Amino acid sequence: MSTNDASVEGTPAIQLWKHSSPESTKMWDFLQMINKKHNLQLKSYNDLYAWSIDNIASFWGEAWQYTGIRASEQYQKAVDESAPMFPRPAFFQGATLNFAENLLFPTATVDADSLAVIAATETTRETVTWTELRERVRKCQAGLIALNIQEGDRIAGYVANHTNALVAMLAATSLGAIWTAVSPDTGVHAVLERMRQIEPALLFADNAVMYNGKTHPVLPKVEEIAASLPTLRATVIFPTVPSLGTDASDSSSGRVVGYEQFMQRTNAPETLTFKQLPPDHPVYILYSSGTTGAPKCIVHGAIGTLLQHKKEHTLHCDIGPGSRLFYFTTCTWMMWHWLVSGLASGATLVLYDGSPFRYLSGGESVSDDLAMARLIDEVGITQFGTSAKYLSVLEQKNVMPKKTLSLKTLKAIYSTGSPLAPSTFAYVYKAFGPDINLGSITGGTDIISLFGAPCPLTPVYQGEIQVLGLGMAVRAWDYAGHDVSQEGEPGDLVCVKAFPCQPVQFWGPTGAAKYSSSYFEKFAGVWHHGDFVRFNPQTGGLIMLGRSDGILKPAGVRFGSAEIYNILLQNFPDQVEDAL
Repeated sequence: MSTNDASVEGTPAIQLWKHSSPESTKMWDFLQMINKKHNLQLKSYNDLYAWSIDNIASFWGEAWQYTGIRASEQYQKAVDESAPMFPRPAFFQGATLNFAENLLFPTATVDADSLAVIAATETTRETVTWTELRERVRKCQAGLIALNIQEGDRIAGYVANHTNALVAMLAATSLGAIWTAVSPDTGVHAVLERMRQIEPALLFADNAVMYNGKTHPVLPKVEEIAASLPTLRATVIFPTVPSLGTDASDSSSGRVVGYEQFMQRTNAPETLTFKQLPPDHPVYILYSSGTTGAPKCIVHGAIGTLLQHKKEHTLHCDIGPGSRLFYFTTCTWMMWHWLVSGLASGATLVLYDGSPFRYLSGGESVSDDLAMARLIDEVGITQFGTSAKYLSVLEQKNVMPKKTLSLKTLKAIYSTGSPLAPSTFAYVYKAFGPDINLGSITGGTDIISLFGAPCPLTPVYQGEIQVLGLGMAVRAWDYAGHDVSQEGEPGDLVCVKAFPCQPVQFWGPTGAAKYSSSYFEKFAGVWHHGDFVRFNPQTGGLIMLGRSDGILKPAGVRFGSAEIYNILLQNFPDQVEDAL
């Protein structure tokens, strides 16, 4: 593989893809709408982006209208542009809405009998229509009401990525409760480090999970976790692996119940209830890695999460009714929250739990490097999300899905979790076909969304994230706080203007201090994200160089871990793969 790519300063960028009909996309339609409404002559995505960050209040107001936010009361003001980034300014004051209602009843037109969810594991398949999903949420909501779950209560999940987890989240947020989840492969100590801080009222948990062809019981860990959380009113067990049952040793007390029993505790209301709440009402608690102490509990609000995700899905990813959106993720990772918001744009979700290298064949889980590519064809995935590591593994194995599979429905592949190596960019177009929008994306748990995003109006260049997201005023600053974006010099990723998906708070009595020190300590009043990046002045693309705390500085020259990794991957691919 040639080293002549955009990750090497001074060399020409290599274009790998360009949309065949950009004028057919929602991003183009949005640009034309802005031109007409504001009497402008914006001609490109760069023009639109510049307008969006120069006119924050106008942009977010237009995004609200265009993407279709369902609200019972409209807002009075999008945001005060003169307000500092911290304390976080209020967005869309005066509005009332419900997060779950926006997902279950999108403003986009969807057929109630069409599929809302396709759920797959290594050994099963499940399809759920919009009508069926709403009914399942209604029944789960009734169980929560019977336990007197109220606005602001925390509902925890120790669950895999399946339909019941989605239903529980929607039922919780429909009542104004706050959802938080940890994957069942997480150890008891790590779970309690997180959940003890937020004191959940209810715990949903799997009885077992299947991974890599083996069944892994979860109930013993669930019992230990539940016994250590005195605020729990009940623990509800999903029959995720039906053959193992849901009985726990504490089931006689009534504190641990099976999911069916939980839903039978009361006569269910005939219709769903959606508590109408302020726009910044909390909906999710996510967790920092905990590498420097107890994990921080990051609280995200309804409108920031909803509007940012709808902006990214509708405009940046061109997702809508008819799209089938997949992301390989656990319920812990922020990409699960990003994935399930696809409902709000009318998309069908494809949920998957299991190994990405196992496929259902003859009723059994079999080893298969093409497992996820086969799933794309089987269920008609249009947008496929994964990690850079997964694509790198396929590259090292020289897996070529397009040689044996159709992949005719696939429009985009999204990659995140770590920087995508330039060689892997080229591999994806060789292995999956030339007509795919490869979106290397970046963001994080802290913003539950993206800073760097895909875009149908701009090319894909090797080694680069296509664009900065609309409304996200991102720059690269050097250690002294000077903007080096236009010079193409490496620097820290900062955001210099407020955005709605900033966390609404950190949980706990010291939350405000932790919030401030996490993002606003290095550069006063400016969001410091912790990534080391540079911009390509030739293309405007963003190049990830690693984490700021992993930067090396020999002889005063700063460079990131991703730069070392990319060189090693080019020259010693087999040895690098063995080390991962």
